[in-house]
Amino acid sequence: MSSNREIHLASRPQGWPTADNFRLVETEVPTPGPGQIVVRNRFISVDPYMRGRMNDVKSYVPPFALDAPLDGGAVGEVVAGGGAGIDVGDTVLHGLGWREYALLDAGSARRVDPDLAPVTAYLSVLGMTGLTAYAGLLDVAAMRPGETVFVSGAAGAVGSMVGQIAKLRGAGRVVGSAGSPAKVARLTELGFDVAFDYHDGPVRDALKAAAPDGIDVYFDNVGGEHLEAAIGAMNLHGRAAICGMIAQYNAAEPPAAPRNLALVIGKRLTLRGFLVGDHGGLREQFVTEVAGWLREGKLSYDETIVDGIENAPEAFLGLLRGENLGKMLVRL
Repeated sequence: MSSNREIHLASRPQGWPTADNFRLVETEVPTPGPGQIVVRNRFISVDPYMRGRMNDVKSYVPPFALDAPLDGGAVGEVVAGGGAGIDVGDTVLHGLGWREYALLDAGSARRVDPDLAPVTAYLSVLGMTGLTAYAGLLDVAAMRPGETVFVSGAAGAVGSMVGQIAKLRGAGRVVGSAGSPAKVARLTELGFDVAFDYHDGPVRDALKAAAPDGIDVYFDNVGGEHLEAAIGAMNLHGRAAICGMIAQYNAAEPPAAPRNLALVIGKRLTLRGFLVGDHGGLREQFVTEVAGWLREGKLSYDETIVDGIENAPEAFLGLLRGENLGKMLVRL
């Protein structure tokens, strides 16, 4: 083994993060103790929720520490140690990304089969990303066949899965919003009935044209203007699964929208936030159903891959700017 390189949080951003908030640090490759493993990471996941962890505020997950490695989903090969049924040579999924070599307790890793699916799939369609889409749409929002579904951030890793799962589970109409003509075209290829570029005008107007009879389910990855438009378009007893609000992650001031929350009362709407970690009980069902769709060619997924641990910060910044199509990953 050679030296280990890690990305540390050098400072906490004010508003939009910059490259100066990160630092590339060279360390020694760790040595495992009893029941521990060392994993040579091959791919790390870059996700929007990581922006919130860069702030030193109380949240559902602890903030990243200054002058220490960031973390997140990763998949790699065990190169030393062992325990809990995991041995050298196994491919495992774990939560210590943003570094080339990770030291962790063997019991906190999950062995995956690289022959069953590409290893990157365990960070996306068969991992947290896919389960987020599956649980949010079917459990949290309780989508029923024939309903109209609206997805914001629909060309992202989660949103693109939501739209496809909705169609496979019998949605009557699926509408997606995205941030470029190319992404809108991709959503149409993935089976969305209608897609629009939110840069082309007010989201409210685009959504009304796309779903003239209203929407029953909204899967929210964006918040702000999109959430306000969805509330306005929702039919009686509509449901929204609130997964993320990327539109305000870097805002220095509180968001102006939604300004129509009073409609929640008369329309008897349900707006429910959720965390994928609360839905682990669905994992077996999720993997069985989604793996079947993949085998049958009924479901597709996109990846944007950036090479090199040193480029992980730029990959993260690109994700926040909407430069990714599907899942943003860094290959080490």
